[in-house]
Amino acid sequence: MTLIRTEALRHGYRTGGELVWALDGVSLTIDKGEFVAVMGPSGSGKSTLMNLIGCLDTPSQGRYWLDGTDITGLAPRALAAIRNRKLGFVFQSFSLLPRTSALENVELPLLYSRVPAAERRRRCLALLDEVGLAHRTRHTPAELSGGQQQRVAIARALVNDPMVLLADEPTGALDSQTGQDIMTILQRLRRDRGLTIVLVTHDAEIAAYAERVVTVRDGRVVADERRPPGPWATSASAAHARS
Repeated sequence: MTLIRTEALRHGYRTGGELVWALDGVSLTIDKGEFVAVMGPSGSGKSTLMNLIGCLDTPSQGRYWLDGTDITGLAPRALAAIRNRKLGFVFQSFSLLPRTSALENVELPLLYSRVPAAERRRRCLALLDEVGLAHRTRHTPAELSGGQQQRVAIARALVNDPMVLLADEPTGALDSQTGQDIMTILQRLRRDRGLTIVLVTHDAEIAAYAERVVTVRDGRVVADERRPPGPWATSASAAHARS
């Protein structure tokens, strides 16, 4: 089932009186349950594409459908509601509240949904356990390693049970081994939850965890490859399964 569909998406901005297209006519479909990596160098348009798919920005031209709904032209409040219900976000910088515990950071999106306190706690504790942090729920970000902070961010992204997880360079601030651990978690979540994951990265080894790699250059899709995960990803998944 097609979950994400874009048609001739363009997004531009003016610089020095000249219109520059950061995204220039991207047509793309992503099915439910796919793990897609979007690759490209800095300035290629991959983060712009992520922002449009994530309803963080609106296209200058073209159309976008999410779960059968035409997102194009929706008002900011409607876009915010869609983000809250259907999308989860993980960023390179973790974006955690510094004086707030891991549990409270994960709870934050639920505060806006008026979920009762007992249900918030139950759901958040289960998610922290799922990402391997059941023993660190009361620790603040300063008391956690970078990899642990990213696990908290992943749990927070999942707390509203989104259809799509959008991850923008989620391993960019981590060492290679910790980055592998985070990607193995994402693979497992995709497998166990049937989650659709769209990952932005410039790193081919990280992209190898996905089954499909879309390459963007100068605002356009220049390659779209479907393939089994590479040896790096396969060995990491096997090691996690044995642990």
